[in-house]
Amino acid sequence: MKFEDSAFEPVIKNNLAAAGFRRPTDIQFKAIPPILRREDVLAIAQTGTGKTAAFVIPILNLLMKHQRHTEGIRCMVMVPTRELAMQITSVFNTLGKGTGIKSLGIHGGVEQDPQIGRLSKGVDVLVATPGRLFDLISQGFINISELQILVLDEADHMLDLGFIHDIRQLITKLPDKRQTLFFSATINPEIKKLAYSLVKNAIRIQVSPKDPVSKNVDHSVAYVEMDDKRFFLERIIRDHPESKILIFVRTKVRAGRVQAALERVGIHSMVMHGDVEQKERARTLSRFRSGDFKVLVATDVSARGIDIPDVEYVVNYDLPEKAENYVHRVGRTGRATRRGTAISFCSPGEKHMLEEIELLMDKPVDVIHISKNEYKDIVDYATESPADWKSLIKQAEKDEEKYRKKKKKK
Repeated sequence: MKFEDSAFEPVIKNNLAAAGFRRPTDIQFKAIPPILRREDVLAIAQTGTGKTAAFVIPILNLLMKHQRHTEGIRCMVMVPTRELAMQITSVFNTLGKGTGIKSLGIHGGVEQDPQIGRLSKGVDVLVATPGRLFDLISQGFINISELQILVLDEADHMLDLGFIHDIRQLITKLPDKRQTLFFSATINPEIKKLAYSLVKNAIRIQVSPKDPVSKNVDHSVAYVEMDDKRFFLERIIRDHPESKILIFVRTKVRAGRVQAALERVGIHSMVMHGDVEQKERARTLSRFRSGDFKVLVATDVSARGIDIPDVEYVVNYDLPEKAENYVHRVGRTGRATRRGTAISFCSPGEKHMLEEIELLMDKPVDVIHISKNEYKDIVDYATESPADWKSLIKQAEKDEEKYRKKKKKK
């Protein structure tokens, strides 16, 4: 089936064509028909398979066919992160151009007054992170009494953030007669329990459930000592100077250190984590998309919601503490029909994390076998460069020692 041959409203078909949508992906093919029939849907699909469009397209069509009879919000999409809220709102605006359907994304990290101003003018689709959503509902600025469609996207991450109680409270305020769509890349017993408490006689959809990583991603692991990871990272970046590379680390401190280390050997990069202000995060993502810089170092705040089609490489500099986050990290490459590569560094102290990842996927991650000579060559290559890592560290130590001696003499 092609989108141009579908029964969607003409304006939506034109928008799909303009945005490059030709044929539905697996998740879109399976999810769109029951959503159009106004059935509840519980969908499990890998990141990067097109699940955002799988609910945006039919929702736009439903809202167009059933014109507004109320001033309240007709559709609400709950998401865990600001980046995902902005991405989904952008998809609604792009595919909903000319439909008359008003979409708004709200999230924390920015002033609420402009968002309240937009809400007062009437909104059909609200895309929201839980924190800001609950704040504005409690202040009386959001009317959900006439809600027709509720979407929970990446609900597992919302539970990780501790919003399960708030979500359950929110559900009690929603109309019983509503359509509920539940989308996630991963599922566990707690998620399953929440999902089945929200949906009614739901159509269950699973796309490649035994392998949560997209087939478009070639992912592998290299066993590397913790102190040697920087040499292997430098090698990957220098071997692919024109490629966009997204590097994941576990903490904000680690992100800053990796960025500083890269700068010391002449590699420009930017960082993104929870302490970076929202405006700066948005600016950084925009510059990364446009190719102003090629290397982005990020924590798991960026593992969901970044939709940058041409990220060729994802590097797990640190393995994630939660196996599910591995799926979302590597899903930042190989988006839609493109292929991507994900490489993980595993130190001896991280082997238990790798085991959890393999347990989640029910199969081993391919190992990049590095001989002793190859390993030594990579380390030596980095340490022989004009701005090598080891000499910089040694020089810093010498400078520190000189400073101490001077201070002592004084």
